[in-house]
Amino acid sequence: MKSTSLQSPQPNNDSSSKKYRPNVAAVILSSAYPRECRFFIAHRLDIKGAWQFPQGGIDEGESPKAALFRELEEEIGTNNVEVISECPNWIQYDFPKSMSKKMYRGFAGQIQKYFLVRLKNESEINLQTAIPEFDKYTFVSREELFGRVTHFKKEVYKQILEYFKKEGYL
Repeated sequence: MKSTSLQSPQPNNDSSSKKYRPNVAAVILSSAYPRECRFFIAHRLDIKGAWQFPQGGIDEGESPKAALFRELEEEIGTNNVEVISECPNWIQYDFPKSMSKKMYRGFAGQIQKYFLVRLKNESEINLQTAIPEFDKYTFVSREELFGRVTHFKKEVYKQILEYFKKEGYL
């Protein structure tokens, strides 16, 4: 898997004509943060055994932050979060060859803007949204996170968590 940090939502200009889907992703901390540092992960309905952070595409003309709040509402039933930090770089990765072509939708991978957010105390997670993407969720430690998340996201997650750690948030 190729993973690259970028400043804008455009993939590296290499000789290939790969297209990357602009995307936002949320590293969600429980409402106990900063007292306790536990990460929200959810299990995908369409990929058995795949746990991940909530994420989703950025619509044409939509800002990454607006996409973040929309995607959280669509995927976990709440956008009642406090944005702690936004990674200035875009993280690009390729989909694994083993993934179904229909999941690609013409893209070689995704280029993502990551946000670190904290659930507000009164937030209620509801995975039974209009178009459910997840069937269960949990809050885990950093160590547990890497034992559960899907293999092709581990390097990206390590990179983004290291960034937020270096900045003093984790």
